Amino acid sequence: MKFLVFVEQRDTVIKKSSCETVRAARNLADVLGAECIAVLIGSGVEAGAPGLGQYGASRVLVLDDPALAKHSSTAYARAIASVAAAEAADIVFLPASQMGKDLAPRVAVKLHAGLAADCIALRADNGTIIATRPVYAGKALLDVRVTSPVKVFTLRPNVFPATVAQGTATVQKADVALSPDDFGAVVTNVDVAVGRPDVTEADIVVSGGRGMKAPEHFALIEALAEVLRAGVGASRAVVDAGWRPHDEQVGQTGKTVSPALYIACGISGAVQHLAGMSSSKYIVAINKDKDAPIFQAADYGIVGDVFEILPELTAQLKQTLGT
Repeated sequence: MKFLVFVEQRDTVIKKSSCETVRAARNLADVLGAECIAVLIGSGVEAGAPGLGQYGASRVLVLDDPALAKHSSTAYARAIASVAAAEAADIVFLPASQMGKDLAPRVAVKLHAGLAADCIALRADNGTIIATRPVYAGKALLDVRVTSPVKVFTLRPNVFPATVAQGTATVQKADVALSPDDFGAVVTNVDVAVGRPDVTEADIVVSGGRGMKAPEHFALIEALAEVLRAGVGASRAVVDAGWRPHDEQVGQTGKTVSPALYIACGISGAVQHLAGMSSSKYIVAINKDKDAPIFQAADYGIVGDVFEILPELTAQLKQTLGT
């Protein structure tokens, strides 16, 4: 049995969610007696390949090509599927990141594989894998078994620990021939907030909703996030109003996050928003409406005015953390 793990990188830096995915695949491989292979795609990425051994990859297949410097959903999917077919991989794992969500269905179609998306737990059962994934906007959990010969799983970031162990990986060049026709869609530009972690990988996320009242008031959110070295999130209403970029939207139609700490500021807690952050380990809600639905999901609630609480909270944390 062979497992193939797609490793996502940005500007040659391997994403944390990919390290988590490699480790989760390795843990299952040890139980099922499988080989865990990673595939790394991009330009100038080969230097980072050996380090994947510490997360459990026994081999790393590298497709290093200047044409792949920017993400192409069509070319990347073709490359992953080609490598999986050449290696006769039984299972393909991808992180359930924005890129992974883009690629997984394409790869599954090319491999005639069943897909279990956004998994939050995996276990071996009689030689196969049972995956647990949220359904109905996170209101229930479903155990699924993929029955196709080749299987594809995506794993939710910040759920599976990226534990490091001693190990080395053999690095090989992937033999995939891509033609110009494979580059049907190519990302032309990526805007990333400098020095701020992506909400899907951040250990702490500070989010704001309509209760912030105006876009300039998000400076309070950013100040708290800076102290906590946190990602900045936003509700759909805020993004739709043009106050914050779509890249920060948390919820059913935005990003799904699972940080250790999620601080919701002026967010009422609509079911669509809860679907994107309810798996956070600890949720702190700040809202002046004591009956806001967000308090039903929160571990800790502060009933009060965010414009009074956030500056005080930021000041107290600065003093406590010495930042």
